[in-house]
Amino acid sequence: MNLEKVIGLGVAGNFTGHLEQAGEASDFRNVAVKDVKAPKAIFPFYLPACAESRLDTFLHTYPISSDRVDISGTIAENHQIEPEVGILCDIEYEGDQVKSLRPVAFGAYNDCSIRRPGARKISEKKNWGAASKGFSSNVIALDSFTADGVISSYRIACFLKRDGVVNVYGVNSAARDYSYMYDTLLNWIVDKMNNQKDEGPAENIHEYLLDCGKPQQALISIGATRYTEYGETHFLKPGDTSYVVVYHESYSEAEILKMVETDSFAEENISVLAQKAV
Repeated sequence: MNLEKVIGLGVAGNFTGHLEQAGEASDFRNVAVKDVKAPKAIFPFYLPACAESRLDTFLHTYPISSDRVDISGTIAENHQIEPEVGILCDIEYEGDQVKSLRPVAFGAYNDCSIRRPGARKISEKKNWGAASKGFSSNVIALDSFTADGVISSYRIACFLKRDGVVNVYGVNSAARDYSYMYDTLLNWIVDKMNNQKDEGPAENIHEYLLDCGKPQQALISIGATRYTEYGETHFLKPGDTSYVVVYHESYSEAEILKMVETDSFAEENISVLAQKAV
């Protein structure tokens, strides 16, 4: 899947407890929210360059891979899998403002992050070069992004295979249990795309959209789930394989684990992202 013309955005703090486990809660202590359940901010992880672009930024480096995560250039730092649902959305504009988002597909996403204390912006921990992000090549079409839609029956699982042993890395979670979901989430993201200020760990996304020539689509990672004790305390090493599996709840957790152990996955109602750490 070629997403080089698609702007990449992420949602920070959309699953209770993740920011605390990731050691990032303090980054948002001065971020005011109207609703205590609301996510904290959106952040860019990729900005497609265009002829009008005036920015000279590391965010122009295309970071998405469906089969590997490259930690070789930052090997001294701690890299942690962030299992999420990624949603591909069409963007509708009204003048220079984003009017609406229309989700068209979703899949397994790894918002792999460097645990970099003192980073000025969220994006500084997200895009460190090619193959620093992951999105499954097997996406699932969306009928509607509602509680009655197909996505409400999907779950998110995460594993790390090291030296042939599979370890459960993320707490198995239902997509419907995101703090903000469906229209609530979309309306919140649209507001942030238009109005979020460049302050604290956040950035002005509206300026980026205009500089990118108003891209027609966005890939949005809607928030990382919580870690198991193993996931919270183990970081990627070369040779590891990370797995994010977004699957229909008709599969059992035991069936998903067996698929990961054998590297043999069902073909229906499942989106798998397996990335080799290099």
